[in-house]
Amino acid sequence: MSQHPEVHLCFVNDGSTDGTQSVLQKLCEKFPATVNLISSPKNLGKAEAVRMGMLHCLKNTDFEYIGYSDADLSAPLEEFLTLKNYMTGEIEFCFGSRILKIGSVIERSGKRHYTGRIIATFISNVLDLKVYDTQCGCKLFSRELAAYLFEKHFISTWLFDVEIFARILSKYGKQKALTKMLEIPLVKWINKDGSKVKATYFFKLWIDLLKIKKTLKPEK
Repeated sequence: MSQHPEVHLCFVNDGSTDGTQSVLQKLCEKFPATVNLISSPKNLGKAEAVRMGMLHCLKNTDFEYIGYSDADLSAPLEEFLTLKNYMTGEIEFCFGSRILKIGSVIERSGKRHYTGRIIATFISNVLDLKVYDTQCGCKLFSRELAAYLFEKHFISTWLFDVEIFARILSKYGKQKALTKMLEIPLVKWINKDGSKVKATYFFKLWIDLLKIKKTLKPEK
């Protein structure tokens, strides 16, 4: 953190019952100017934990760009500095994509990869938006767009990333939305074990996806 004083980290402890709180508190004590912690007394789920962190940053900082990452840091924090470089002109939303190419290190199990591709294809068709990877936990927003996107609670705990795209489409309409967002292949992504998503959610997510589709109505 001492190498990037312009960066501020906000950790969200989502009702953990292990030693997470203690570890994060020590990190805050070590970097008091650039790291802080907010905690929920009970588990709220990923969507609400991310929303809580984003709203906290909007209220308590004046940064021009605010983003979120998975807690396991599968994507190194340096990837956000790369995304920031693309936030020029009309771009208000820049997000990472786990595309394996020459020069990149993308590591995850074959099962997760192929399951993810099937789901991503359905999501792309529902949104009518050619996005390769909606679920990558490495996303950066302009301050104004973040305030709009995270104002309301999300429909789905695990598909809230998809709802983010739905809300952008609803706000701008498809053609203008395409000028506001940019998908950037990550240089590094190393999947960590310990996913909290239950296998049975594979069946429930289609219901969530249909609910999200109903939100695809342009604002009046």
